[in-house]
Amino acid sequence: MIKKADFLHFLHGQDFANGLRISFGTIIPALVGFYFGDLGTGIAISLGALYASIADTPGPAAHRRNALLATLLLVFLMTLLTQFVNGHPILLVLELMVFCFLFSMLAAYGPRAAAVGTTAMLIIFLNIEPPDGGHNIIEYSAFITLGSGWYALLSLSLTQVMPYRLAQQELAETVREVATFIQIKSEFYDPTSDINNSYKKLIDQQIKINTHLHSLREILFKSKLIVKDPTPIGRTLILVFSDIIDLFEKAMSTQFNYDEIRGKFGDTEALKEIRFTLIRLSNELHNFGYFLAANSRPKMLFNLQSDLENLKEVIDNTTTNEDENTFFLKKVLINIRSISRRTQTLYTYFQSKEVDTQRNIGDISKFVSHDTIDLKIFRNNLTLKSDIFRHAIRTSVVMVVAFVLAYLSNFGQHINWILLTILVILKPGWSLTRERNFQRLVGTIVGGGVGIILLIWVKDPTARFFMLLVFMVLTYSIIRINYILGVIFMTPYLLIMFSFLGEGTVDVARERIFATFIGCGLAFISSYIILPSWEGEQIQKYMKKLLIANYNYFIKIPETLVNSELTETDYKLARKEVYVASANMASAYQRMITEPKSKQKNSKSLNKFIVVNHLFTSHTANLIDAVRSTDHSDISGRPVRNLKRTAVKMENLIGLFEDDRKDPFIPAEINLPENLLTDQVNTQEKTFLISQTRELRRITDDLRRSSDIVLGILPEHETAPAEEIKELVADHPPIIKN
Repeated sequence: MIKKADFLHFLHGQDFANGLRISFGTIIPALVGFYFGDLGTGIAISLGALYASIADTPGPAAHRRNALLATLLLVFLMTLLTQFVNGHPILLVLELMVFCFLFSMLAAYGPRAAAVGTTAMLIIFLNIEPPDGGHNIIEYSAFITLGSGWYALLSLSLTQVMPYRLAQQELAETVREVATFIQIKSEFYDPTSDINNSYKKLIDQQIKINTHLHSLREILFKSKLIVKDPTPIGRTLILVFSDIIDLFEKAMSTQFNYDEIRGKFGDTEALKEIRFTLIRLSNELHNFGYFLAANSRPKMLFNLQSDLENLKEVIDNTTTNEDENTFFLKKVLINIRSISRRTQTLYTYFQSKEVDTQRNIGDISKFVSHDTIDLKIFRNNLTLKSDIFRHAIRTSVVMVVAFVLAYLSNFGQHINWILLTILVILKPGWSLTRERNFQRLVGTIVGGGVGIILLIWVKDPTARFFMLLVFMVLTYSIIRINYILGVIFMTPYLLIMFSFLGEGTVDVARERIFATFIGCGLAFISSYIILPSWEGEQIQKYMKKLLIANYNYFIKIPETLVNSELTETDYKLARKEVYVASANMASAYQRMITEPKSKQKNSKSLNKFIVVNHLFTSHTANLIDAVRSTDHSDISGRPVRNLKRTAVKMENLIGLFEDDRKDPFIPAEINLPENLLTDQVNTQEKTFLISQTRELRRITDDLRRSSDIVLGILPEHETAPAEEIKELVADHPPIIKN
């Protein structure tokens, strides 16, 4: 059931804004053409606007402008070329073969270039049929290009009028995803919840958060307007972004043996109060995200300070004895206080006109990738080792096969529907193709049924036009975030549109469903037999990148000891790489376990590898925080020697994987002074650090064992993934600072 708050957030969000912009941009030319008695010209211009909208993905204004200009050029050239070769099947086959390959290869330059390539292929497919409206080839190409220019002007103008809106909306989505992460964490303190299921949801949520963080970095840090903006709003957006990452780190960094905790404190009020407080914090962040998306001054829902005082009182009443294990509850209290403090800080940015301009958030230029259009990148991907190259060949072959089959079988007027279905379904990986295949089939069948029923019941043209607008906005608002629901809305939208053009509803629906089945079948079969890409064959690449990211994050601990100070930029950059690599590894694993059983390799050990890496990251974050706030004389001796051994173990482990000649792993060179290797004092702080560093060594041993199994050095054991999670957390209990 959709909550009222979620619905209102959707109305203020980026996706609905995109839906309104695309719908407005594509419907206006058709309405103008209809008003002046030239509907054919209006539809041609509207189609051009639709082309441009596909390449208009979220990001910095300059990058969007470049993508739209490239699309504008391709719209004219591909429309002109395809219209010239129409009626000549051999030439059409050659065009499909060459350009489907070239435009698929644009994915080598990133998602935005891939979107431009997809648009170019869409232009080819939709122009295979002769143009309507009595236009000649040049006129039709000009009108299509005019439509793309109209949409580009509309989109970029809206950005100029509201330059911060996209960043606000994406930031609001990120805040709400982090709030959901905290809500999932609260489940661990509910004795009735399934711990294994909660861990799975945590990893899934981490993937979502990383996706939003990547998009947000692109929007914020690649926009000169925001980065160099001296006004409060630009600075505020960057500060909120920095704080929400710190808050996310606090939420994910601490891991405990939750089975033991439930057994010890399950009947007390402490766990209930912890869970209650975390849920309130989650709701508070959801509330902040809502106001941020609505471009309103946020107002707090709860008195968080009062909640913390109540929690402290409950914990004090629970931990009256001197059992050191009860210090877990106090550790949780400290963590929740930190999250609460950062949550309250987010609200303070909007309560005052003055923004902290002195706070150091690091060199933000290092937190984004810098994509370049270099021919060398294209050449480097012309190999069967490249998934992009394999996908480009697969796309080219299956499009030619589909066209030839449809042409020889005289498939109605809409041959391009089969090609369009393949285009949106066929993905580089088999698992993604399989998922999109199912979504497309179900969405088309359900949407077709809904569309036919509505057209039978509703005869009034005005009512039909209103339904067309509603389905249009919903389609373009939802299809990027929920494909199956987007297709369900898109099918009635298309059927209603064709009804205005005088085509039979049932015939169009039947042909569309039939084309969908053919396209889905061809896409699915081709992904299995034409140079298939299996995640199991790529998984070691993700494993190595995650190990290197965790190593570089961990190595900041001894670097801090030697250099006395860990710069904010270096620390946050290493943390970012761990988050990205963790999400990529988890995504690859999820895709792999949906592939055929025969293609799944060492799934149990890979599951263990992901969990152990999560533990490694958590313990590293705790140690970095401890080292940055502790006198270095407390760290000397055994803690430092444990750190050194852990570094060596990680270096040896990474060395087991195949070396990447383009980006080889280079171990850090840190010369620890003799005084740090020798025990100087024995303090309670040092006892804590000894335990923490020893735990990291044990976790590294577990990483080695799971990696050995994946690499074939050891046979895989029989423990089930769900049981492994319990075992791992039990093997690595929390180290509570007394």
